[in-house]
Amino acid sequence: MVVRTWRPERDRTPVLAVDTARSSAARLGDEPRLDAALDACLLLPALASRAGDRVALVAADVAVRARLGPSGGSAALAKMVTALSPLEPALVETDPQLLAAEVLRQVSKRSLVVLFGSLDTAADTGLLPAARALAVRHELVVASVADPAIARLAAGRADAVDVYCAAAGELTATTRQGVIEPLRAIGAHAVEAPADGFGTHVADAYLD
Repeated sequence: MVVRTWRPERDRTPVLAVDTARSSAARLGDEPRLDAALDACLLLPALASRAGDRVALVAADVAVRARLGPSGGSAALAKMVTALSPLEPALVETDPQLLAAEVLRQVSKRSLVVLFGSLDTAADTGLLPAARALAVRHELVVASVADPAIARLAAGRADAVDVYCAAAGELTATTRQGVIEPLRAIGAHAVEAPADGFGTHVADAYLD
């Protein structure tokens, strides 16, 4: 008789890649997009430590703003807090290729990469080429905080101004979908959720 015992894979290295450029300064409700991304970044090390994984971090726009090597165990969350605390949105255009290059430099073996950015501006910032470079080597999740104002704009029909605003909202939604479909085509996963549930959705993607 042969018995095989399976256990969850351990000693993985999820990498959190945070875009700190202009799009991260957009206010979604009462806080900038970056704040919701940082909250999710703090949730993942807590989960990873229980799963036996080590979490790494890269934050960049036109320059690297924070870098943390693979960290696990009880000290991982404290190290992540120290690395994230100084981060603020920079009013510059992003350089996704720089962020992708730093991630590729950070880990060599296949890992889960969670790229925090904006799907609304991805078509203009060159996120897709950077995502392709990452998806070749790693399992990629692109996580974007949804802007509740877009849905409100798209629903307006009260007068001519509302109709024009609704058209702008629909155009933004169409542009976003035009980014999500190519991401799925290269094997990447897109996570989009409002700020109040964003961290939970990103955590679910990591657990999946």
